[in-house]
Amino acid sequence: MDTHQTSPTNGAAPARPLNRQDYKTLSLAALGGALEFYDFIIFVFFAVVIGNLFFPPDMPDWLRQFQTFGIFAAGYLARPLGGIIMAHFGDLFGRKRMFTLSIILMALPTLAMGLLPTYAAIGIGAPLALLALRILQGAAIGGEVPGAWVFVSEHVPDRHTGYACGTLTAGLTAGILLGSLIATAINTSFTQSQIADWAWRIPFIVGGVFGLVAMYLRRWLHETPVFAEMQARKALAEELPLKTVLKAHKRAVVVSMLLTWLLSAAIVVIILMTPAYLQKQFGVDPATSLKANSLATIALTIGCIVAGRVIDRIGSGATFIGGSALLGVSSYVFYQTMTTDPSQLYLLYTVAGFFVGIVGAVPYVMVRAFPAPVRFTGLSFSYNVSYAIFGGLTPMVVTLWMKADPLAPAHYVASLCTLGLVLGFYLLLNQRGAAKLAFATR
Repeated sequence: MDTHQTSPTNGAAPARPLNRQDYKTLSLAALGGALEFYDFIIFVFFAVVIGNLFFPPDMPDWLRQFQTFGIFAAGYLARPLGGIIMAHFGDLFGRKRMFTLSIILMALPTLAMGLLPTYAAIGIGAPLALLALRILQGAAIGGEVPGAWVFVSEHVPDRHTGYACGTLTAGLTAGILLGSLIATAINTSFTQSQIADWAWRIPFIVGGVFGLVAMYLRRWLHETPVFAEMQARKALAEELPLKTVLKAHKRAVVVSMLLTWLLSAAIVVIILMTPAYLQKQFGVDPATSLKANSLATIALTIGCIVAGRVIDRIGSGATFIGGSALLGVSSYVFYQTMTTDPSQLYLLYTVAGFFVGIVGAVPYVMVRAFPAPVRFTGLSFSYNVSYAIFGGLTPMVVTLWMKADPLAPAHYVASLCTLGLVLGFYLLLNQRGAAKLAFATR
């Protein structure tokens, strides 16, 4: 897999600087993605409350938390099907059309979650209904995230692919920030009794409204120049796009899946699971843990844009070598220090959050790994299947691991950062091989 031979723009004016239309496209895509991603992740910020409300009160606490994260994981397990279907039509009929479908599939289930009766009202029907809605959310986000990366990368010049992908990823992480801020506001404005009674519903109802706003924003986006050019030249995929991907691009799929595993470990463990982890493991009150999480997510949003800028300049190999090492060290120091000096929470969580920003460089590699006719399908299949396996199972694996090892989150992330280092060296060697080939053929 040569990440420099398959450019998102297929040779369209690589020297052109970003123009006003590019910035408008990036802004609207990132903002819409933020609102939709908020809908997908708001669940995790109220995992403790949801577990208490949607499962039997006499259930052991660890089992209740395990099953709650299991429902959260179901959203990830549903991503491949939704992503592959939407990517199939995105490669054949256009990138933009799938955006509207993904928003509808996200907004309606989120609104319904905010209106669900609890276990006390309907018994086992409550967690089953919650599970069904979570699956619909997963199908929606499965098409949204890879589709958005492809969309922005095909709008900008080749040399700004990293910045475009990093900015879009920053928009998605801003959705996490929005969720953290709203969760913080709920926990500081209401008592825990009020939250359990009714206030937990507010973020989900608000999320449904966000979906309508995101749908409106998408009206101002245009189809990508790359797809429009392929359509005009009748150069769309001649056979089933997924068949082509699995037959001709196996190495690109493997690398993309492993990078997604790194991305999922960083986001799910450090950003999404840690507020609940701080509350359970160290007795940090919900408001404090969520404030710290907000700072870490702000730093993550900035880190994604920085990672995109860096990978445009120094390439994917060096970026992942340095980024994985810094993420591994900063996250381990954060978790280790919390066991002895919780007063460092805000500073160390913010630093770790910034280096989670290496995830902003992941889509750069993936969009350049597949040719334009099957790019959406290749990226969507690799990303969603990997996230379904690793991102979906990570909360349960780490939760079970913590029964034997309180520092399980630190050890899990460190393991994946080691994988990131290995992938970085592989990409570096691949870049050098491509450069030598280009020099020899001049």
